Amino acid sequence: MDIAKLIGLPFRYQPWRPRHLRLITADISRPASQEQRDHGTHLTAAIDWLCRAQDVRDDKPDAGGVAAGWSFEDGWLPSYPETTGYIIETFLAAAQLLNRPELVKRAHRMIDWELSLQAADGTFPGHFGEPGSHPVIFNQGQIMHGLVAGYTQLGRQDCLAAMIRAGQWLVDQQDADGCWRKFEHNNTPHVYNTRATWALLSAGIVAGESALIEAAGRNLDWALSQQTDSGWYATNAFVPQCAPFTHTIAYAIRGFLECGVLLQEPRYIDSAVKAARGIAAMQRQDGWLAGTYRDHWQADAGYACLTGIAQMSLNWTRLAQVTGDADFRNNARAALAFVKSTQRLDDSDPVINGGIAGSSPIWGDYSRFEYPNWAAKFFADALMMDMADIAVPPVPQVPSHGH
Repeated sequence: MDIAKLIGLPFRYQPWRPRHLRLITADISRPASQEQRDHGTHLTAAIDWLCRAQDVRDDKPDAGGVAAGWSFEDGWLPSYPETTGYIIETFLAAAQLLNRPELVKRAHRMIDWELSLQAADGTFPGHFGEPGSHPVIFNQGQIMHGLVAGYTQLGRQDCLAAMIRAGQWLVDQQDADGCWRKFEHNNTPHVYNTRATWALLSAGIVAGESALIEAAGRNLDWALSQQTDSGWYATNAFVPQCAPFTHTIAYAIRGFLECGVLLQEPRYIDSAVKAARGIAAMQRQDGWLAGTYRDHWQADAGYACLTGIAQMSLNWTRLAQVTGDADFRNNARAALAFVKSTQRLDDSDPVINGGIAGSSPIWGDYSRFEYPNWAAKFFADALMMDMADIAVPPVPQVPSHGH
């Protein structure tokens, strides 16, 4: 553990504040050592934390959305359009599994907020929608996941119309080779956009829009060209030349896998399997994965990206479901055990109780000193997928009433 790095971090994180100091001290003295309990207990805690993250925005203009998280620097953050989009599907799954119908009402509120943000050209705001922000390809796709859930699971016709407009905007921005180079985070293309492509493809299939389906195929073929012999994906980090986070590696894998399932295309499924096996070979016995990896799965960080570990857990479970390879379930459960060991279940501080930090230790480079909402979301998804052997979200079906 690099204590020197901790000491050298900027003062803006205010490590001397009692709440912050307690979290830092806990990771210095007992990293990843919290008591583990049954999946249901951990799941309930994560969902309750996400509910609090929605409730803290109730008296704000962005009510209905889910706060991006809580950070040392800024406290509770604004509602985040991108991640609120895919939290919708998490709440719908948890409503059934935990028998909590109020979560469906919360999902409807998230959808209502998202729809209020959509512009006439089909775009949704990037980042928090602050002045000067612009649409982002990936974020657009994640919001579309929520719209697909709203239409296919809740029968909302307004979601159908919105997702078609959103998808057409994605098609319009695509280059001829299938890559997106405009409206990209840090102005660089990303393989992990396959997770947006998954939403584009889903929307195209349930809406009967061939242009959306064809655009998805073009992007997948471009992304496939970025996979190396080891199974790792190039052009997959937030910043060029940097090693991608486990988080974005997992995004790319899930996008390829689910698109392969929807299209019944073995090339895309095989790509996901190759990458998932490559990173599985690097997993420690306790479930730990490095925060970043370079080609040939060379670990490039000494901390863990908890979001990425949760995502890899659900990826491995999903791969076991799709391929029948039961070995993936062992990887998935080891990953879950590691993330469980970092979740505080009996903490008197509601900001912390049930949340999942960005990194372990908490000062790691991914979402440093933050509890991002998407970490809790993917942890909840991974728990539900292992508990009930389901896919979250389910493979989309057109509502029986049609459109």
